[in-house]
Amino acid sequence: MINWDELKHIHVIRKLQTILGQWFSSEIFILDDRGVVTNFDPVKDISDIKNPVAKFFLQNGQSQSKLFDEFQKQNENALETNSVGFEFVTPDGVAKAFVVPIANQGDFLGSVIAFSYLSEPFSKSDRVKVEKFASEFDFDPNTFSNALDSLRVVNEQEKKYFSELVTLVAEEIVTYHLEITKREEQINALSSQLDKRYSYDAMIGKSKLMQKTYAMLDKIKSSSSTVLINGENGTGKELIAKSIHFNSPRKSLPFITVNCSAFNDNLLDSELFGHMKGAFTGAVKDKKGLFEAADRGTLFLDEIGDMSLTMQVKLLRILQEGTFTPVGGTELRKVDVRVLAATNRDLKEMVEQGQFREDLYYRINVINLLVPSLRDRKEDIPLLLDHFLVDGCKEKGLPLKTFAKRALEKLFDYPWPGNVRELENEVERLIVLTGDEKRITVDKLSQRIRDFGAHSKVKGVRLSGRLKDALEELEKTMIKEGLRRTNWNKSRLAKELGISRAGLIMKVDKYGLDKRKIAKAAGGE
Repeated sequence: MINWDELKHIHVIRKLQTILGQWFSSEIFILDDRGVVTNFDPVKDISDIKNPVAKFFLQNGQSQSKLFDEFQKQNENALETNSVGFEFVTPDGVAKAFVVPIANQGDFLGSVIAFSYLSEPFSKSDRVKVEKFASEFDFDPNTFSNALDSLRVVNEQEKKYFSELVTLVAEEIVTYHLEITKREEQINALSSQLDKRYSYDAMIGKSKLMQKTYAMLDKIKSSSSTVLINGENGTGKELIAKSIHFNSPRKSLPFITVNCSAFNDNLLDSELFGHMKGAFTGAVKDKKGLFEAADRGTLFLDEIGDMSLTMQVKLLRILQEGTFTPVGGTELRKVDVRVLAATNRDLKEMVEQGQFREDLYYRINVINLLVPSLRDRKEDIPLLLDHFLVDGCKEKGLPLKTFAKRALEKLFDYPWPGNVRELENEVERLIVLTGDEKRITVDKLSQRIRDFGAHSKVKGVRLSGRLKDALEELEKTMIKEGLRRTNWNKSRLAKELGISRAGLIMKVDKYGLDKRKIAKAAGGE
C-alpha cells in the first residue's frame, strides 16, 4: 500500500509538479484507489493553489465537493482504461483536465489529475455556460469568466508533452511504491531469519557479499598463508584480520597490529624488527620488534601500500626466509609469524608505476580477500543500525531507540563513502543528540545524509525554454543516473523505466551515454 503522505517529499515528483505549474498553470491532484484526493488539505494548502479556476472551486465547500465528486468519477473511469491517459471536461463545462492511472502490472493504485487548461481560446458560447454554472455556486460570473480566460491554451502539439509529464508523475509514484515495497520485504526477510548465521565473530552482515566473505574465511582460517585484505577505508579490514587470527590454530597466541603509514622509515624499521642498545640516539636499551613479539602468532600490517621501497626489501626477506636482523644488530633471528596485510590502494597499479615491489606484491598476495563496501551490501544496514543502537544505548545508559521510517530510508539511500565506520559514528552521534527521546527522526540526521538524493535525482532540470529540449534533458538525466545506479545493467534499468531494452539502448546511443565511448573519449582515442 502506498504511503501517500510521503509523496510530497519525493524530489522528482515535486520537480514535475513545478514544471507543470510553471509551463501549463496546472495543479496536480493525486488520488488513491478509492478516488480520495491525497495531496490537498483545504485548510493548509489553499494558499498554494495557483491555477485561478482551481482556486474558485476549492475555496467554496459546495463547489469543492462537486469537483472532488467529478475526480472520483474520473478515477473510476481511469480504472477501466487499462493505464491509458485521457482528457475530460471540468464541471464548469469549458475547461479541460487530464487524468493518468497509477497502475502496476494491472494493479490499480489511483490516478493523477492535471487541472485545468483550455483546448481553444475562451469564446462567447463558453461565457453562456460559465454564467449558468457560476449562478449555481454564487460565483461572480465576470470574475469566473476572467479566471477561465486566463487559463493556458494547450494546443495538440503541446498536449503531447503535457500528457507525457503527467504520465511521468504517475510512473514516479509507481517507482517509489516498488522501491519502498522492496525495502520492506528485505527488512522483513532479514527479521524473519535472525535465527540464521549472519555474523562471523564480531562482523555483522547477512548479504550475499558477506556470505562469500565468511565462506572464504572458513577456507583460509586453518592456513598459515599470507593474506592481502583489500577494501576502502572504514570497511573493517582489521576486523577481518582479527577474525582470521582468532579462528585459526594460532588464536591463543599473539595478534599484533601495526599501521605502516604511522611511522617514517627509521621508526618503522625499529618498530618491526627491534633495535640494539646504542643503535641510534635514544636507543638506551635493546628493544624487541613486533615480528619477534608476534612469534608463532599473527602480525597485521595495515596500510602496507604506504610502506617505502627500502622497507619493502626488508619485509620481503622476512616473508621469504623467516629471518631478520634488528637495527644495529649483526645476528640473524628467526621467527614463525603469519602475516596479514591490508590496503585501500591499488597495489597492482603501484607495481606498474614502480611504487611497490612486484616480488613483494606476489608474496603478500597469496590469498586475496576483498572486503565489500557498505554501498554494495545495503541489505546489511538495518542489522548494523540495530547492533550499533543496542550497544550505544546500553553503554550510555539510555532507552533503546528506533528509527522513523523516513530516517531509515535516508540512511538506506546514502552511499556511505566512509563505510561501516562512518555509519557507526553517525549512530553514536544520533544517540547523543536524541538523549532520552526514543525515536530518531530525519531532522536529527547529519546534513550530508539529509541532503543526499534531494539534489541528485533530477538535478538542474530547467524550467524555461523549449519544452521538447527540457523533456530530452530530463530523459537524459534519468537514464544517466539510472545507469550509474544499476552499474550499467541495461536490462534492469529498462525494467525500472518501463521501456524495452532495445529502446533504452537507442536512447543511450542518442545521448552519448555508452560506457565504452565515454572511456575512449576520456583517454583521447
